[in-house]
Amino acid sequence: MARHGRRLSKRQQITLKMKRKLALLFVAIVLILVGIIVRLVYINRVSGERYTKRVLAQQDTGSRTLPYKRGDIYDRNGTVLATSEKVYNLILDPGVLWENKSDDADKDCVEPTLQALVDYFGQDRSELNTIMEEKKSSHYVVLEKELTKSEVEEFEEAMDADGSRIKGVWLEDTYIRRYPYDSLACNVIGYTVSGNVGQYGIEQEYTDTLNGEDGRTYNYLNEDLEQEKTVRAAQDGDSVMSTIDITLQEIVEKAISDFQEKYRDNYREGDGSKTAAAIMMDPNTGEILAMASNRTYDLNNPYDVVANGLYTEEEAANLSDEERLNALNELWRNFCISDTYEPGSTAKPITVAAALETGVVHDGDTFLCDGNQQVGGHQIWCSKKIGHGVIDLEGSLKFSCNDALMQIADKLGTENYSKYQNLFNLGLRTGIDLPGEARTDSLIYYSEDTAPSENLTMGSTDLATNSFGQNFNVTMVQMAAAFSACINGGYYYQPHVVKKIMDSDGGTVRTVDPVLLRTPISTKTSALIRQYLYNTMYGPTDANGNNATGRAARVAGYAMGGKTGTAEKIPRDKTNYLVSFIGFAPADNPEVVLYVVVDEPNAEKQSSSSYAMEIWKNIMKEALPYLNIYPTEEIPEDMQAEVEAEQAAQSEQEEQEPEEETESSVPEGTVVDPQTGESVQMPDPDSVDQSDDSVLGDSPVNENLTNVQPADATSQEPDENPTE
Repeated sequence: MARHGRRLSKRQQITLKMKRKLALLFVAIVLILVGIIVRLVYINRVSGERYTKRVLAQQDTGSRTLPYKRGDIYDRNGTVLATSEKVYNLILDPGVLWENKSDDADKDCVEPTLQALVDYFGQDRSELNTIMEEKKSSHYVVLEKELTKSEVEEFEEAMDADGSRIKGVWLEDTYIRRYPYDSLACNVIGYTVSGNVGQYGIEQEYTDTLNGEDGRTYNYLNEDLEQEKTVRAAQDGDSVMSTIDITLQEIVEKAISDFQEKYRDNYREGDGSKTAAAIMMDPNTGEILAMASNRTYDLNNPYDVVANGLYTEEEAANLSDEERLNALNELWRNFCISDTYEPGSTAKPITVAAALETGVVHDGDTFLCDGNQQVGGHQIWCSKKIGHGVIDLEGSLKFSCNDALMQIADKLGTENYSKYQNLFNLGLRTGIDLPGEARTDSLIYYSEDTAPSENLTMGSTDLATNSFGQNFNVTMVQMAAAFSACINGGYYYQPHVVKKIMDSDGGTVRTVDPVLLRTPISTKTSALIRQYLYNTMYGPTDANGNNATGRAARVAGYAMGGKTGTAEKIPRDKTNYLVSFIGFAPADNPEVVLYVVVDEPNAEKQSSSSYAMEIWKNIMKEALPYLNIYPTEEIPEDMQAEVEAEQAAQSEQEEQEPEEETESSVPEGTVVDPQTGESVQMPDPDSVDQSDDSVLGDSPVNENLTNVQPADATSQEPDENPTE
């Protein structure tokens, strides 16, 4: 029995054998795995870095950033003012190219690739060889920048051709900003620098709106260990439709440029004025239709001081970096919003409107102007030093009488005067959607929630001089917005330069509606101001021989209104002046307001506001028909000769124009530009002889005043030229 129990059954014997085989198989598998692990460790230690670089190189060349397209900027009619053009950077990847090098000439990719770069892009072969030797491990070497589609098409076809051995080279998509109209509306548009960062203008103010989000292509290994790609598309930026009308902008800029040329070297060497600027706006919405000055620069080349007319090449070569940057900063500044000055008599309508609204004066009230007022121990003169005599309230604007304005302000009082300056937003930023708006809070006023004794510092002399636009600062956009509220029915709209935001497909994202901030005066008061300003341009001579001061700005056949301004700059030495004119049309239902400022006209006597009226008139002559505002009035008798002369000159010009102009026909008085081949009419400057019209005498200067330009102290005194 015992012996029989020690014997294994046949089944048990088979099971035992199987276990032995499984044990041997397990040991074998373990030994194989250990061998693999040892091998992997060996490979990692000996060749790991090489394989890591190879994998990363494959990922770097296949995983790329897809740049977004920055949104466009349009004028109000859809004309492109700024756009982004797709271009390509040529990138060499020496690391990948070395991986594809072979001693077999039929398999080698280095030689065919380098030769293709020479053939298609004119690359220097010796420089390519140097890059390949010195940057063997690099995966990103920029060979060319901003290539156009036409410049890369043949190379792309060669890369995609069957059997192509062009490796380690790729085209990186990118965009460059283009401005089709070069310098047109440069102060409003602004420009961009590297990284789609906006500088000045709409480009800066709306940079986050215009910018989008980059996309990317990603590489990954599929289940068959093959490399595949997935794409996250770029999100393009939104576009901006501005309120600017490109045609009106061209009209305004041409009028300024013509003025600068007409008076070039007239009295002193240089342009027709230190600065000439204009703002055109819709008084019923606050939309800026045009904004310009003689400070223009090429948006496609904003840093070139020579190309932008600041210096000659010799002068530029001697500039320090600081001098160059300071000159460019002055060029880039938007005078219309960033520079301050005293407004002079263009501020008088606001004083009269405030007095009418508070009831301290009434239509038909009369005032005696004897040429000056004694205020606070100071003798302050009227623009007409022999006096206007007895004039009515309308005459205070029509004849621009400082004496009457001081009397009106005295009735108004410092509290009411300051209140209405605040209501018309003078002394405060307008909040226009452009960067760089200047502060003008040197104007002292108190708000309704503070007691007068806590904040009121305006004295009688301050009140008197402020009444006619002296001893406080404004910007052009402030005055244009405040004046609009005077004549549009009494509504103060926030000025703005953008009317709509659109997505990359042209759909509307957001409409920028007009923002009504307040109603400083009633429609009745506004109607009286319109009437007064109409007569400031069209009113007859009164019994005392006083003439309407704005007559020179009239456009034949149109009913319009406006106000002159002349300001003596600090130091008040009867030498340097800033002159201006602000007006509107039509007279009964204003659709457009235009404000023109000329700082230091190039004339022996700068104090005539006729310089500003000249630009204003030339702009309105072309702008009104374009705006579908047509003549409704008979031509005044005193303008008949002017109209007939213009018609005769136009007819004569049309008769003299040849049907076909040959290359050799150069009209008399012109010079052929050797750079462009264009015939250029040389200017024929006129001299201006105006008498002294200083008005402030020994009145004090507000020490808080800032300058027309930060580096050049300016201020203004009441306006008017001797004929006023």
